Amino acid sequence: MSATSGESKPIHILFVGAGAVGCFYASRCHHVSPTITTLDAMRDSDYGQPSANIYVSLICRSNYATISRSGVTLETRSFGNYHFKPHAVYSSISHAATSPDAPPEGWDYVVVTTKALPEITDDSKEIEPLIRRAPDGKTCIVLIQNGVGIEEAHRKRFPRNPIVSAVTVISAEQISHGVVRQNRWTRISLGSYSDGRGGETPEMKEVSKRGDECARELARILTDYGKLRDAEYHDETDLQLIRWHKICINGSMNPSAVLSGGLGNATMVRDPDLREHLKGCMDEVFAAVPAILKREFPPSLAKPEKILASTERNVGAKPSMLLDWEAGRPMELEVILGNPIRIARAHGVEMPRLQTLYALLKSASKAREEAKKKQTTRTSNL
Repeated sequence: MSATSGESKPIHILFVGAGAVGCFYASRCHHVSPTITTLDAMRDSDYGQPSANIYVSLICRSNYATISRSGVTLETRSFGNYHFKPHAVYSSISHAATSPDAPPEGWDYVVVTTKALPEITDDSKEIEPLIRRAPDGKTCIVLIQNGVGIEEAHRKRFPRNPIVSAVTVISAEQISHGVVRQNRWTRISLGSYSDGRGGETPEMKEVSKRGDECARELARILTDYGKLRDAEYHDETDLQLIRWHKICINGSMNPSAVLSGGLGNATMVRDPDLREHLKGCMDEVFAAVPAILKREFPPSLAKPEKILASTERNVGAKPSMLLDWEAGRPMELEVILGNPIRIARAHGVEMPRLQTLYALLKSASKAREEAKKKQTTRTSNL
């Protein structure tokens, strides 16, 4: 992979998933246009040429027709309004993997930004045609997804490829096909993943070293060309600490919002009983992490009381799991609750509060799916 200091060799980045998060970070890698004040001016202008010889492409699904024709309009709090015209747009992984227009030696980076739903889809198998297009071990796999334990399937399937694990804090939404609004925050933390422990064998140490180089390069791209002030590189263990710290929030508030009948985060935090429950869930994560990662959370990562106090001000926000539940979509139940519980148990630590949330929400989800099947059967028999 080439550095971003003016070398002529291009860098090819492919984003798998063109939702709000994928489109936002793809646009910051590919091109930074001047701020334009009207949507008509954005659509009429040609601000699609890549910066610094970095070519970013998208794999889209439902929004393929719009983005392939018109690109992406971004309305952002941090950078104003601008237009992103990807280098290439593909309708599926198969389309990208077989396209004659794809890079001859494959992509330098394949960035996965879809929801992690391992009980439904094995993402590592899904992206295999993209990774195999390149010489063995060349393509860096980047996972911008929620939860913990998401990297292991990729490591097993692609033992020689560098993996970058990424945690983002961003509020963004796709308000219509090809139109993305960024409301708050842009933070993204990037770190290599070898075996979750920093590479204990010579082979893993080499893979970890290459992953470190990729994580640093992506951080530079997002900082120098994407103008993000909070794109940060971390070592492997520090990045996993950040992943587990996000479980404090997602593992407590997301399922509780669903099981409380649809309450937002700020509303739950202001209820004394729910606040005590949420803090108890977060305390479980804080107690488990030293046994799992052999390191305490650093002082820079907020403790439960500070997280709760900050949440009080985030009025009107609904966690992603609640939005998925209300829309009838699959929830990230395994990576946010199931994996943490299983990983902690393997290290001799139980998390009974999270286990209870997991059991109840898994049961509720199963009951709803069965009700849907019965309704479908009744309808088809009419």
